[in-house]
Amino acid sequence: MSEGGRPPLAGFPVNLLVRGRRCVVVGGGRIAARKVESLLDAGAVVHVVAPELGAEIRGWLAAGRLTADQRPFEPADLDGAWFATAATSEPEVNRAVFEAGEAARVWVNAADDPANCSATLMSVVRRGDLVVTVGTGGRSPALAAWLRERLTRELGPEYETLLEMLAEAREGMRTAGRSTEDADWRRALDSGMLDLIRAGNVEEAKEILRACLWS
Repeated sequence: MSEGGRPPLAGFPVNLLVRGRRCVVVGGGRIAARKVESLLDAGAVVHVVAPELGAEIRGWLAAGRLTADQRPFEPADLDGAWFATAATSEPEVNRAVFEAGEAARVWVNAADDPANCSATLMSVVRRGDLVVTVGTGGRSPALAAWLRERLTRELGPEYETLLEMLAEAREGMRTAGRSTEDADWRRALDSGMLDLIRAGNVEEAKEILRACLWS
């Protein structure tokens, strides 16, 4: 146990690729719907288990976007799953999901219940393929959400354009047989390109990037 009797939640951050893979959400309410939506957005094959399903989940079920069993959770529900989320207000159900996940070697996140987690979720800011995450080891989801909002304001759409430019330049160097490891990317990033992109001067930013990398 960590200081204060808390379970140690410092972990190894990963980006779990769930597209096309079975993910189980236990719970049918508002919090479960948030978890379902994130998984659907990531392309997961979502299955929901809950005695009652809220309106959002019923809508996705009617649209054929997920499958569901309207009944209490059973350990066999995790058969073939890659990831599971327990989003209920009942600690004993969350514990049952966690224990079933441990037995089946399935990662389990329990919403606001760190004692029943083998995986914790980060607050996420996305700009295309640029992903920034904030975690607090489960100690303060409110702080993580607050920081996400600040980062969302800071990381505008210009960062997505910048990423596309850098990726294109990197591929061009590789095609030309040049090492991308030796390029002075820091000089390029410090050159003011981002301000030019914000101002709409994308072509000028590209010229500066080429000058930094090819000079």
